[in-house]
Amino acid sequence: MPQNEAYLALQGALDHEFQSSLSPKDAFHLLKSGHDRFINHITHRRSRGNLLADAATGQFPYAAVLGCIDSRVPVEELFDAAFGDMFVARIAGNAINNDVLGSLEYACKYAGSKIILVLGHTLCGAINGAWSGLKDGHVTGLLHHLQPAIDEVRAERGSDDDEKCVSRCIESNVHLACRRIRQESSILRQMEQEGAIAIIGAVYDVATGEVHFNDIPSSIG
Repeated sequence: MPQNEAYLALQGALDHEFQSSLSPKDAFHLLKSGHDRFINHITHRRSRGNLLADAATGQFPYAAVLGCIDSRVPVEELFDAAFGDMFVARIAGNAINNDVLGSLEYACKYAGSKIILVLGHTLCGAINGAWSGLKDGHVTGLLHHLQPAIDEVRAERGSDDDEKCVSRCIESNVHLACRRIRQESSILRQMEQEGAIAIIGAVYDVATGEVHFNDIPSSIG
């Protein structure tokens, strides 16, 4: 697509003109194209000097990603992204709270990002902890945000402590996070309804390196 060709032709960071030219669907394709390069061991590199020089004048990211703190999920690398390409918020279990919502609102309303990606991952320790009822210090409050996914899967499949249930919790948690963003942020909900942004979900497989997009609005799918 033309936007991907323009992206690959950049010599430095994204600028306002390029960001403004993108639709949410374009931004989704940039994410997918970047991940395709990652999977195929193709790396698009821009001059670090150019990127640093451009960073000093501002930022115009095309995407905002909410991911987990897990060390096996290097968000920018998964999408072959450079300095200035994306906002990345990281919190255990890619949980939603007021600070995360505020960060995403800033990324989209004030800094122009066209898409929000909620990125879960396989073998998530936070989800596993929530499933097993872990309670310890501030971890207790954090895992409380993940409990709706646990409750949903237990209602569907019972309480067997097996890998399939935990895997289903990871998928459910991504879906519910996308829903919470829409429900709890009137700013982001309105922006999506107006077609200014899209909110999507995906799960990264830490063993294969593949991102599976599984919560995609029909407007960009």
